[in-house]
Amino acid sequence: MSLSRYAAGALEILTESEVQFLRDLPKAELHAHLNGSIPLDVLQEMARDYLSANAASGSTVSEAVKMGVQNLTQGVQLNEIHEFFGLFPAIYALTSSPERVAKAARAVLHSFLDDPIPQCAYLEMRTTPRATESMDRRGYLLAVLEEVEKYPADKAALIVSTDRRMDETIVEECINLAITLKEEGRRVVGIDLCGDPRAGELQRFVKHFQNAKASGLGVTVHIAETVDNPTSETDNLLRAFAPSRLGHATFLDEEAMKIVFEKDIAVELCLTSNLL
Repeated sequence: MSLSRYAAGALEILTESEVQFLRDLPKAELHAHLNGSIPLDVLQEMARDYLSANAASGSTVSEAVKMGVQNLTQGVQLNEIHEFFGLFPAIYALTSSPERVAKAARAVLHSFLDDPIPQCAYLEMRTTPRATESMDRRGYLLAVLEEVEKYPADKAALIVSTDRRMDETIVEECINLAITLKEEGRRVVGIDLCGDPRAGELQRFVKHFQNAKASGLGVTVHIAETVDNPTSETDNLLRAFAPSRLGHATFLDEEAMKIVFEKDIAVELCLTSNLL
């Protein structure tokens, strides 16, 4: 894996023994979004296949998807956090069937757990279930779980994500699916709140997250990702959602930090996004 910018700069100041220590240290990756972690070469292969299939069938492709797919095939340089969200229409188009979702999940799991130098010893991959012409949301999650469960339970598990922009009925459906799959013995360990940090009214989701927590699922929420996230929202996420983990938490104020310390809430550092 090649490193650039901040990661490369950080690596350069370490001694050889320090680098070896970091490689040998068993690591848990707790904040890996499936659609944000697909290796670039796999994404580019999927993009080429998508363009070829659509050209052969004469299918219409939206401009947003077409532009995103072209960007992916050429390679992507991200300088601001919001730029990544512009790629999602294309990535969603590339993962719109159970087979493609499974291929993406397989590639992510392999890149974290199986490469010659594994990135981590344990991976909790998260993803937001989508319904398309080829699958419903349960079918989406089952396609991912089939790949996750090829690994031992101490190696890989799944977090079901919900998006801040979703209708409440869809959030309820996703959380109920997570609860049901857990009860069926599938390897679902938690739920997540994610999505564009500038969007959504979150109070309507509280009761559904509380139901998930009561069922034994872990709760993690993306919080204080940008300076635009208001203090009132952060306070609501910490108190009403009662998370055991936080994603990013880049811009917590002093009062929020106090709550995090008092409740001993873990923070999932997503280093590249935090720096952007």
